[in-house]
Amino acid sequence: MNRKKGGGLGETIKTVAYAFLIAILIRTFAYEPFRIPSGSMIPTLLVGDYLFVSKYAYGYSRHSFPFGLIPFEGRVFGSAPQRGDVVVFKEPSDTSVDFIKRVVGLPGDRIQVLNGILHVNGEPVRRERMEDYVRRDPSGSVLRQTRYLETLPEGLSHPILEIHGDDYFLDNTRVFLVPEGHYFMMGDNRDSSQDSRTSVGFVPAENLVGRAEFLFFSHDGSAALWEPWKWPHAIRWDRFFQAIH
Repeated sequence: MNRKKGGGLGETIKTVAYAFLIAILIRTFAYEPFRIPSGSMIPTLLVGDYLFVSKYAYGYSRHSFPFGLIPFEGRVFGSAPQRGDVVVFKEPSDTSVDFIKRVVGLPGDRIQVLNGILHVNGEPVRRERMEDYVRRDPSGSVLRQTRYLETLPEGLSHPILEIHGDDYFLDNTRVFLVPEGHYFMMGDNRDSSQDSRTSVGFVPAENLVGRAEFLFFSHDGSAALWEPWKWPHAIRWDRFFQAIH
């Protein structure tokens, strides 16, 4: 009887250990969940969105492993991001911090913003006015913000916000020459994004964690864990399982 109980406990421990190992392997080599903490990617991604990041999209570096437990230089089984990809990466000056932005500059590109319009290799990207983006701030006030459809040179289109017009402090920049092995990142909320135009700078390929693929959950933060009666209204049901472009 005691042996049977001991065996049962041993099997439970092994099952938990296997489940933990499988979860670590999936997180390291396949998909990692990520929560959107700020509004720098509005309107594409909202605060409180939860998404999966494909770890295999760009291969693996030391940043692919939890806590950087397997240190090595460069990337293995890597492929290059495409312009327009939404990417999670380690902040170059502090790799304990994860950022999520859109790739707008590839190695060798010249990137500049003039009067709010992104220029790639001296050419302005196409930008078309859309209907205003309407949302509520934390106090409940309705905000109407200027939205455009931006089309990158390869043809990928995505919405951006210019909430302070085209003469804000990030709307006119110097020319950035993207070094080999690095990428230039920008948030879709152009006037409210800390990205390669500011202290983030160029992002080394080694710092890429993965490509944002699809949302699996979203809530607006209006309900706490101990307020289950508010959950149905706080959850953004329409954002479940949306692909990220």
